[in-house]
Amino acid sequence: MLNSHHCSEKMVAAAFTVDLDKPLVFQVGHLEEQYQEWVHQPIVSKEGPRFFENDVLEFLTRTKWWAVPLIWLPVVYWCLSTSIQMGRTITEVAMMVVFGIFLWTLIEYVLHRFLFHIKTKSYWGNTAHYLLHGCHHKHPMDGLRLVFPPAAAAILCFPFWNLIKLFSTPSTTPGLFGGGLLGYVIYDCTHYYLHHGQPSSDPAKHLKKYHLNHHFRIQTKGFGITSTLWDHVFGTLPSTKAADKSI
Repeated sequence: MLNSHHCSEKMVAAAFTVDLDKPLVFQVGHLEEQYQEWVHQPIVSKEGPRFFENDVLEFLTRTKWWAVPLIWLPVVYWCLSTSIQMGRTITEVAMMVVFGIFLWTLIEYVLHRFLFHIKTKSYWGNTAHYLLHGCHHKHPMDGLRLVFPPAAAAILCFPFWNLIKLFSTPSTTPGLFGGGLLGYVIYDCTHYYLHHGQPSSDPAKHLKKYHLNHHFRIQTKGFGITSTLWDHVFGTLPSTKAADKSI
């Protein structure tokens, strides 16, 4: 169900009251078992809440969408150039990019389904989940907390680089990683557009509707952002009846 609340309203779950006038991050853990119900009752407002008392921490939670391509596309270029400098042809690197993007779509699905939608009930579990993804479901139109903060994305780059190294050669690792990173940039920019853009083409309109259904109607289905491919493959496609409802 879609709920709208004024920022001064207090929301009650169990014996704890979340005060929306105060920084939220260290409050939500107290909801315990009721956190999952609370976090999936969206507040539809472009004005995001305050997360932390500390101004530096608060600043780090806010990211303009254009920071993603601005920061990461040069890294993509460096990765692809490195593979070429190590002897790979442009055609080979192009194939690496395509495979890297394809691999990212699977990573995107797996992270969204199994990590971002993990069920938590402990204080620190709820707190971590709210920071990771819960805040996006609670405040889906908060444009400054929609794309991944660059500092957090940079930390995640290391395990993904090492993962790719396991099945690639020194000259293909940069190209494959660059392709995956480009897939991430496409994902984050697409995600922002699905929330704040006004699609004109039918495929884009369908994808926007598909994603908003995930937020407001059936949050246990429809985990794909850039495509519905893996929802088809793994059986998490929303029913036709649910998907056809207008938002």
